Amino acid sequence: MIISLIVLVILFIIFLYGITQFNKLRRLNLLCTGSFADIDTLLTKRADLVPNLVSTVSGAAGFEKSTLEAVTQARTAGMQAQSLEAKAEADGMLTQALGKLFALSEAYPALTATENFRMLQTELSELESQLQFARQFYNDTVVTLNTAVVTVPTMFFAGIAKVKERPVYAEADEARRAAPKVEF
Repeated sequence: MIISLIVLVILFIIFLYGITQFNKLRRLNLLCTGSFADIDTLLTKRADLVPNLVSTVSGAAGFEKSTLEAVTQARTAGMQAQSLEAKAEADGMLTQALGKLFALSEAYPALTATENFRMLQTELSELESQLQFARQFYNDTVVTLNTAVVTVPTMFFAGIAKVKERPVYAEADEARRAAPKVEF
């Protein structure tokens, strides 16, 4: 009788431990999903500012048409991207195009003097900071989830919880890390 009671208590403890590990994996998975949605929201907000920026720039000066087209194309690619990899690539393209746009704007004093341009530039700069934090938070949560999925004891519950490893948000390649070349 005492042995069967001890066995039941041990089985109950194992059961509770399994539930804890299951819930841990599910929570981490939801945290990854939520943090990616935060990135997506910020990318959408940034993309929504781009048309205002383009109209401000094109109305203020005879700006380089190719730069404005690159910004517009990168925005379109970002809005159409569905997968994590596609969003990361489009995000990099838009970041690079905006960097070139702001670098070129320094050659046009009339443009930088307009209040609307300065306000949009400030807002985009703040959004870039928020995006950097959101990407870092997402990558941190993905690393935590991936570690749990491949290490003992949580790896035994990953299949039951229907949780798999996730890709981290793509790091910028060397082409995106390089400062844009500006020629006047």
